[in-house]
Amino acid sequence: MSVHTFKAKLSNGEEVGLDTYKGKVLLIVNTASKCGLTPQYEGLEKLYDTYKDKGFTVLGFPCNQFGGQEPGTDEEISSFCSLNYQVEFPIFQKIDVNGGNAHPLYQYLRQQAPEDENLDKNSMLYKHLSTNAPELLEGSNIKWNFTKFLINKDGSVIKRYAPTTAPEEIKDDIEKLLTE
Repeated sequence: MSVHTFKAKLSNGEEVGLDTYKGKVLLIVNTASKCGLTPQYEGLEKLYDTYKDKGFTVLGFPCNQFGGQEPGTDEEISSFCSLNYQVEFPIFQKIDVNGGNAHPLYQYLRQQAPEDENLDKNSMLYKHLSTNAPELLEGSNIKWNFTKFLINKDGSVIKRYAPTTAPEEIKDDIEKLLTE
């Protein structure tokens, strides 16, 4: 099994088999438009623009499970990303990433990489979660918006990054996978 076995709907409603991305390095990210981490869209787009011709893409999955920070419709989200951050990488329909209604892709991602790399226990995010949503710190739950999963060309999950990991910090890992 790999991420290539899953399907998801783009923001325009078109269903896409993730096998479309076989042979590419992927960065799968749950996103939100009204989050303190939303400016990461800029870094994600820069990664995409830098490496898209070398076999890399970012897949954005909007989610409204963290503080209601993605309240818009799929059309509004897509428009926001395009207008504010010039996002050209694929944006999918809004999904759940935790709980009983979690998209099967995210159930798989959480199973394959249950722990966030670099989740700083002294960060404001960790302190916020400890106080206000400790259940998100349990098990393989996605902790917050902008959790990132790096996927190799074969569709295997390589690494999970904490929401506060800036996209540019992932550059070396992407380059390594592109040369394998």
